[in-house]
Amino acid sequence: MNNIPELKIGIVAVSRDCFPESLSVNRRKNLVEAYREKYGDQDIYECPVCIVESEIHMMQALEDVKRAGCNALVVYLGNFGPEISETLLAKYFDGPKMFIAAAEESREHLTDSRGDAYCGMLNASYNLKLRGVRAYIPESPVGTAQECADRIAEFRPIARAVIGLQNLKIISFGPRPLNFLACNAPIQQLYNLGVEIEENSELDLFEAFQKHQGDERIPALVKEMEEELGEGNKKPGILPRLAQYELTLRDWVEEHKGCRKYVAIAGKCWPAFQTQFGFVPCYVNSRLTGQGIPVSCEVDIYGALSEFIGTVVSQDAVTLLDINNTVPQDLYQAEIQKNYNYKSDDVFMGFHCGNTASSKLAFCQMKYQLIMARTLPEESTQGTLEGDIIPGDITFYRLQSTADNKLRAYIAQGEVLPVRTNSFGSIGIFAIPEMGRFYRHVLVEKNFPHHGAVAFGHFGRELFEVFKYIGVPVEEIGYNQPAGVRYPTENPWR
Repeated sequence: MNNIPELKIGIVAVSRDCFPESLSVNRRKNLVEAYREKYGDQDIYECPVCIVESEIHMMQALEDVKRAGCNALVVYLGNFGPEISETLLAKYFDGPKMFIAAAEESREHLTDSRGDAYCGMLNASYNLKLRGVRAYIPESPVGTAQECADRIAEFRPIARAVIGLQNLKIISFGPRPLNFLACNAPIQQLYNLGVEIEENSELDLFEAFQKHQGDERIPALVKEMEEELGEGNKKPGILPRLAQYELTLRDWVEEHKGCRKYVAIAGKCWPAFQTQFGFVPCYVNSRLTGQGIPVSCEVDIYGALSEFIGTVVSQDAVTLLDINNTVPQDLYQAEIQKNYNYKSDDVFMGFHCGNTASSKLAFCQMKYQLIMARTLPEESTQGTLEGDIIPGDITFYRLQSTADNKLRAYIAQGEVLPVRTNSFGSIGIFAIPEMGRFYRHVLVEKNFPHHGAVAFGHFGRELFEVFKYIGVPVEEIGYNQPAGVRYPTENPWR
């Protein structure tokens, strides 16, 4: 994955001047040793310059972590801590920050060596709020050296996501297709998140594609595609044009990245794309997404944004699927009911035409786009990568700006069942506990579009913290409520 931030976390210990400085010095040392022993030392830096007790110390520590190349910060309360200096440190550090604090070690240290950091964390959180500084405070922010080391490890995917968003450009091509108003993309919230957006015409993309005709790199890329597809290479004649298109997008990314480090693409794929380009772009979308450059379908800008967040958090390929159709009762009864503890409305099919990376499919074939081929010549709809999605844990999620410019998100953990879909496209049978209620009282009630991002694994905790950190109100982060817990809009006499 070559489109993901690399972390270097600076750890700065703080101390209130009426407490022994040695408490913070020794506790910082123990924390760093515990972290390095369990997680290695490649992504962590122990600030040795000083223990922050004053604003002068704060400036010295800030300069030190900047010189060391740190792009994330852990403020560690070795004792009660100086609430002004420590929160100013967070304010002036340009990157994600986290606050944790030291627990008391033993009853023998409860007089001269008592730190009172449990109390100090309250003052720190209060001062952060006063200054309007966003910082990650974990569920259990006060702990032993080993526990705090684990909390820092939990901070890493959150920090990567925040850094990624601050350095992301989304490149889009063309307006949304007709009747896709659901995938609206108010731009203001992108800027509020620190994301840059470059919107282009489909004609610009088509012109660039034509200029890549005969590109000397095409044969090598075709060979790479052939090796990836193996026996699934059922449409070999279309590969040179797909390779030409992939090179067009790769070059566009490099030429248009500008001052940004990371890129996601919101691509056009119909209605005129297939008739003019002569193929559908699904397979190329899958390949780029598998390389860490997420590509959403149907110019879904917030879909691309969601995919990027999941890629950075999971450090793995993600996909974007329609929350598409119900599982027929005969299939449910024959394959699911007796084998899995899911109700019929807990399961559904997640589908898209053929955009999921081959590494996330149990089997795959290059085919044509069946829906488009109902009204167009089949040869112009070739380029989908079809197959059932691999079974295993997943997280279905999305970040969206509403039409009135408010951030909203949802997260639901579940799994893809090892059950054949008997269908087409990139598709899987998804099982999410209480999905029927979640569908009605979060997805429908909150006006989410039909596209959802899928991360392969359970990342609900990390995504929830990312969404909180970047400013999504907690009440606007929907999730699948367990049975017996009522949604606000759910009829209590159901």
